[in-house]
Amino acid sequence: MIFPSLYVEFLVEKCGFPENKAPSHRVELFKSYGSSLAGLRALGYDIDADDYHSFVHGRLPYDLIKPDSQLRNLLRSITQRKIIFTNSDRNHAIMALKQLGIEDCFDQIICFETMNPNLSKSTSPDEFPVLLKPSVDAMKVALRVADVDPRRTLFLDDNVRNVAAGKALGLRTALVGKTARSKEADYVLEHIHNLAQVIPEIWVGGTESGDQRISRPGSEMDAILSPTTVGA
Repeated sequence: MIFPSLYVEFLVEKCGFPENKAPSHRVELFKSYGSSLAGLRALGYDIDADDYHSFVHGRLPYDLIKPDSQLRNLLRSITQRKIIFTNSDRNHAIMALKQLGIEDCFDQIICFETMNPNLSKSTSPDEFPVLLKPSVDAMKVALRVADVDPRRTLFLDDNVRNVAAGKALGLRTALVGKTARSKEADYVLEHIHNLAQVIPEIWVGGTESGDQRISRPGSEMDAILSPTTVGA
């Protein structure tokens, strides 16, 4: 669910960007820094993260998100740990999960606050750079907080750059929302509902502890996959 106009409004109302230039600035900030907030702070704007998230997420029409019973059943059938890893703030993640009807399907949420615990203590915008996917440092924080072995973890995301960062750190990767195979991804799913068709090994050969055996494409060695990390 993307509403670029809210980010543009923030640039105009809170930062004084010209209305005719704000949309292009938003795109550049996202491309260069991963988010408007990260870019603004890197450029010296003293933006409070809570105020930013309240502005851009607080007015989102969450009622447009409908429960997804198929996704819920799919997630409930997976015995491994399932973790949300999102650049969004915790409130936004929880609201979206609740609207989808899957808030109780995950064991943990790793979000903006997880990756940026000291941001509120900063005395200047550049004291603590904002960490977000696809930053390798952000990915390392997530792996440490989740306490997972990347070689035993499946990372799903709809952003190629995020998937590439996960791949670089040794994660098993799945690119969601695409049809063409990517070198950054071990698997490609047109839709998350296709997970069982594309990676059926998740449900095969489980042990009492919930471990499952998954094969890499081609002739590479099989790996034991314990937790399933779901990116968002």
